[in-house]
Amino acid sequence: MVEYLNLQSEVVRMVSEVAVMENQTGAPAMKNMTARDVMNPHVIAIRADRTVQEAAVFLVEQAISGALVTDREDAPIGVVSMTDIVEMRSEESSSVPDVPEYYSRSWEYQLSGEDMDELHIENPGRLVKDIMTPTVYTVPGDTRLNKVAQTMIAGRIHRLFVTQDDDVVGIVTTIDMLQAIAEQK
Repeated sequence: MVEYLNLQSEVVRMVSEVAVMENQTGAPAMKNMTARDVMNPHVIAIRADRTVQEAAVFLVEQAISGALVTDREDAPIGVVSMTDIVEMRSEESSSVPDVPEYYSRSWEYQLSGEDMDELHIENPGRLVKDIMTPTVYTVPGDTRLNKVAQTMIAGRIHRLFVTQDDDVVGIVTTIDMLQAIAEQK
């Protein structure tokens, strides 16, 4: 946990440090960048009434670690992640699960059926709504990146949804934040 917090603090320090530097690339200087500048406008969602097994397959197929959860009217009601699925699996199992290899490798390697078997769900009928985080962390599109980073750290989250007029219009992940930092140096 100490290493995790130190890494988060280092990311915030880097965002703040880069924010005061002049950008030589012609892109907006970090201090002027907003959530809208770094967000991915393609938000992937899964319905709350899908099974956890379907969610695990869906996340792997989409090569993402988490997704927005929506109700039947497509309104955002939560977030589900591979962490939620693994935690649910470990709660249902009497033994401590091994960490599947895909947590230690890049997504460019396709997962096999054996990889999915390692993520065996004890109760395949359990629904996404039963394991999701029932909070959708959002920021307006004009939120400065240092505030985005602070919000992610305070919530201990890896993704924030960007809103405009109460509609979700994008997503900012920790990778998006690190990419913005990398492009400034």
